[in-house]
Amino acid sequence: MKIAGIEAKKVVLPLAKEFRISLGAVANFEAVFVKVITDEGLFGYGEASPFAYVTGETCETVIDAISYISKALTGLDPFSIEAIHRTMDRVTARNGSAKAAIDIALYDIMSKAAGVPLYKFLGGSQSNVETDMTISIDDPQIMGQEAKDLSNSGFRMLKIKAGGNREADLEAIDLIRKNAPNAHLKIDANQGWKPAQALEMARAYEKYGVQSIEQPVPAWDLDGLAYVRRHSPIPIMADESCFTPQDAFKIAKLEAADIINIKLMKCGGIYRALQICSVAESAGIPCMVGCMMESRIAIAAGAALVASHPNIILADLDSFVELENKNLATGGFEFDTPVIKLGDASGLGVETRLFE
Repeated sequence: MKIAGIEAKKVVLPLAKEFRISLGAVANFEAVFVKVITDEGLFGYGEASPFAYVTGETCETVIDAISYISKALTGLDPFSIEAIHRTMDRVTARNGSAKAAIDIALYDIMSKAAGVPLYKFLGGSQSNVETDMTISIDDPQIMGQEAKDLSNSGFRMLKIKAGGNREADLEAIDLIRKNAPNAHLKIDANQGWKPAQALEMARAYEKYGVQSIEQPVPAWDLDGLAYVRRHSPIPIMADESCFTPQDAFKIAKLEAADIINIKLMKCGGIYRALQICSVAESAGIPCMVGCMMESRIAIAAGAALVASHPNIILADLDSFVELENKNLATGGFEFDTPVIKLGDASGLGVETRLFE
């Protein structure tokens, strides 16, 4: 079996509401769907969900990168995943979400050829993955009401965006805790603070039973991240500081995080994600799998990864819930709030009519 071609198409859909973090805001879901075709007629779907604030990509740069990469991959065996990643890295640096789209499509092909769901192809044995739900930055009263509504709907874990205004952040967490008294709360500052500010906020958050604080300081400041981790009363999670297995090694060496957030769009797909997870596991650091603004294609891949590895203890795979048009991609899993139930179909089990 050989790779015969790669197609890529941009999709743009409105979100149910504007999604705001400390780095910026988005009102629309923008992604690139990918179809990798083999010479035997078997094909796989993938998805790139670039986020310029994090990955430095746009849908336009993703399509250009995939067009460039596809020429180097034509004729390669889709099962030669290590050689394919080596080739992609040789052809172009970074471009994580473009590489992730191809990687996901290849894992779809491989698990289809094996006749098993992707999570089983990756070694997993259980198909249910519980996700949290994210509350983006807004008026604290709105955030508090959203927490109440989400908790009442069945979500047990809530991820709270912060890192903008100190007083508003603290007012929001107070209302959220009052409105969702039993929820597992995580704070995500998206690089919004300096180390001293991060420690001040961690100490203020402690009384609300916050379980972790994600990426409190700029991505480049690993020393600052390590300083916060050493002194914080709340566990610290690395996100934008970890794109590669090498980043995971540096974080482990500096003891800079208690947990690492793996995102397929940052690292380039499942293959690199598994490497990050292995590095973290060897250092005794558990992982979470998170997402950008992603549809069912990438979410199904992320959930399969979670289901396959015991070192991945948390899932932040909620973005598909906010899409206005959920029929852009179908299948892959059922969602019984808050549980993603992966299906029995081979591969990702996801379908889309975009390439018809």
